[in-house]
Amino acid sequence: MHHHHDHGHGPLTEDGRRARDFRLLAVALGLVLATMVGEVVAGAIAGSLALLADAGHMLTDAVALGLAVVASWAAAKPPQGRWTFGFKRAEILAAQVNGLVLVGLAVWILVEGVRRLIDPSDVRAELVGLVALAGLVVSIVVSVLLGRAQGESLNVRAAYLHVLTDVAAFIATGIAAALIIATGWDRFDPIASMLVAGLLLRGGYVLLKETTLIFLEGAPESAPPDAVGRAIAAHPGVVEAHDLHVWTVTSGFPALSAHVLVEPGGDCHRVRLELEQLLREQFGLEHTTLQVEHVGTASGLEIRRAT
Repeated sequence: MHHHHDHGHGPLTEDGRRARDFRLLAVALGLVLATMVGEVVAGAIAGSLALLADAGHMLTDAVALGLAVVASWAAAKPPQGRWTFGFKRAEILAAQVNGLVLVGLAVWILVEGVRRLIDPSDVRAELVGLVALAGLVVSIVVSVLLGRAQGESLNVRAAYLHVLTDVAAFIATGIAAALIIATGWDRFDPIASMLVAGLLLRGGYVLLKETTLIFLEGAPESAPPDAVGRAIAAHPGVVEAHDLHVWTVTSGFPALSAHVLVEPGGDCHRVRLELEQLLREQFGLEHTTLQVEHVGTASGLEIRRAT
């Protein structure tokens, strides 16, 4: 039986990426908390649902970033005891919680928005516009910071999506404030808040879909099991392959295990090395566990090389 474990994480090492993510998340958390406090005060004074919705979303941003910081720290802890993969999926758990928070907040904003449409309240649009502009600047800065790493970590991506919706939310709030000033129609405020709710629902759905796929051991899009199985079975010297499993441990960490039978007299070690290279180059699978044996030592054909 042959086993091979190979971890590749791009130009940065895994530890380097996580240290960078931790720093970015901590800075973003500080900026979001400061902005949120200002919004809560201004929203209460101005009587603006759109601004309070933004403040509520900033609160979920703070919770999301706090979870992401803790998860990033936990994910960096080395494997130990029963935790043979360490705590890498803490990031995915945090991302799923963030998705649920986004959906819950969106539902609350929609309900409150409908109530405000029916019974609008007076809005101090000038104050709303000024706070929306300040919040927009902060959100853009935070989104730029997190955008550097969001493609590599689902945890950071979850936080990034939270902040990115803030950018759109502040734009919508600012436009609503301008329209209220121009027309005096206060219902632009709840309309803006409901547009924000739509963005939150979309972001929450995407996060829940991707994290659920990982928790249920689904294969990544880059490595469809049928295509991977055919590629292994078609490799020279391979007779059959079965017990094939492809899954994602955490963001950027797909894994594979399989039982491979080779022709009598074939070089199992050479075939294993060639298959590892094939899986790495064609499917981005850096972590592979292959059991390679000669035909006749095992049975249970599932994927057979075409003849």
